[in-house]
Parts: sequence; C-alpha cells; structure tokens
Amino acid sequence: MEPGTPKFRLMKNGYDRFAVDNAVDRYVQEIDSLKKQLDLTSRQIQSANEQLAVIRQRYQTLVSELTVKEKAADDIARLALKEANTIIETAQNNADAIVSEALTTARIILNDLSRIASEATEMKGDMQEQLSSLMGMLDQFEIPPVPKSEWLNHEKL
Repeated sequence: MEPGTPKFRLMKNGYDRFAVDNAVDRYVQEIDSLKKQLDLTSRQIQSANEQLAVIRQRYQTLVSELTVKEKAADDIARLALKEANTIIETAQNNADAIVSEALTTARIILNDLSRIASEATEMKGDMQEQLSSLMGMLDQFEIPPVPKSEWLNHEKL
C-alpha cells in the first residue's frame, strides 16, 4: 500500500466496516473541501483573468491615447517652430527694411548737408565780395560839410 493510505483491520467477512466507512467519509469530506477550494480558486482565476483583460484593454486605450497626444504634441511643436521661424523671418525682413530706409534717409540728409554747406560757402564768398564792395563804397562816401550851428540859432535872417 502507498504511504498515507489507511490500513484496515481484517475481520471475519472482510475489513472493519466502520473504519472503512470513516475513511470513506473523510475522503468524501476532503474531496468536497478540495472541490470547494478548486471552485473558489477557479472563480479567483476567472476574476483575475477578467481584471487582467480590463487592465489590458485600459492599457491599450492609454497607449493609443498617449500615441495620439504625442503626435499632437509633435504637430504643435512643429507648427510652433514653423510659426516662430516665420515671425523671425518677418522681423528680419522688417529690420532690413528699416535699416535700408534709415540708410537712405541718412544719405539724403548727408547730401542735403553737403549741398547746404556748399551753398553756404558760396554764399559766404558772395557776401564777402558784397561786403568788400560795400566797404569800398563806404570808404568813397564823403559826408558833405555840415553848416555851423550858429546860423541856425538866429531867428530871422
């Protein structure tokens, strides 16, 4: 017999009936207990499998949402970079236009200053000539002699 197997006393017509019935009852109880444990374990496994399926589905949903959000973030980053580059390019073009306009204005102002300086020099020369001419005229201008003031004091002449 195998270890753990009950040994029964031999009696006149076979084994001890009460010992065999007790052993069979214990085995039936043990089988019932094992069946209940098996049933409970099966339900726990089924529940765990259902939870695993729900968790897997939720995981797949989260992964797909994350993928969509990463793609959206990439798209937004790409659009932001494109917009930033457009703004930078526009600012650069505006700055170039402003600098070009400032240089053109400075050139015009310098040309005007040069013309005014040239005209002022020319005018100065003309005025010096006129002033010299006037000085010459003043030098040639003779003041007639003024009569003496005595004859003015006489009342009747």
